[in-house]
Amino acid sequence: MTVTFFYTGMASGQEPSTQAVSCDVLTASGNSEYPPFLWREDASSIALHGVNRLIIDELSKRINVPIELIHVGPWSRAQTEVKNGRVDLMAGAFYTNERADYMDYFTPVMLHTTSVVWQRKDKTFAFNRKEDLEGKWGVTVINNSFGQEFDQYAQRNLNILAVASLSQALKMLAADRVDYVLYEKNPAYAYATILDLSDAIVPVLPAISSEGLYLTMSKKSSCNNTDIKRRIAIALQEMKQDGFTEKALIDGVQEWGAHSREDTTLK
Repeated sequence: MTVTFFYTGMASGQEPSTQAVSCDVLTASGNSEYPPFLWREDASSIALHGVNRLIIDELSKRINVPIELIHVGPWSRAQTEVKNGRVDLMAGAFYTNERADYMDYFTPVMLHTTSVVWQRKDKTFAFNRKEDLEGKWGVTVINNSFGQEFDQYAQRNLNILAVASLSQALKMLAADRVDYVLYEKNPAYAYATILDLSDAIVPVLPAISSEGLYLTMSKKSSCNNTDIKRRIAIALQEMKQDGFTEKALIDGVQEWGAHSREDTTLK
């Protein structure tokens, strides 16, 4: 079997640990406003559910190390906790050069996700390429990424506000405070539905990016060593090969569908 994992962009003078440090438990977090991939039952819960939860739970069994996947705050806070090594794993992140400075990325990717431009149904504008967004005002979630290429273009050419939550971004669009929202299609669609905004806003094609959603490990994690990363990489590869990842996607989407039909807390 070919073991696939890689280190990305190690900081100057930093070397990966090769010592087989004993890790009794791993901590993990992620974007808790990311259904069907990750979500919480309610605003007071720290437990995370969804497709990525199913993948992390199975990974834990296969490497025989408990993985505690919890909500630690907004998406920006989750990234900070991983960057500082207070959380070991990120259960789903796009690749960017900046993130590669403080996280190691595992392959194969857990999933793929597509990001799109969301507009008001009654106030659409022509969109065929990223240049069509110039001169307009957009909004997304703090520290969100749409892939290295689009992020660099947006930083130079686009006016994009950053807010703390997806709910806030979608409500701003519905209230006509911005021209568009940039976000992944499935999570934004899920939130638009439970916020009763699906009749007011619409995703527009073409997609601005299609990115792999990676499992990553903090370079400052005390568990960041060759042994544990090798075991994780093998498990991820086996999960992809035996069809577990695909099944987790189906099961996680169904779980979110059942939850969203019952949920009224965000309306």
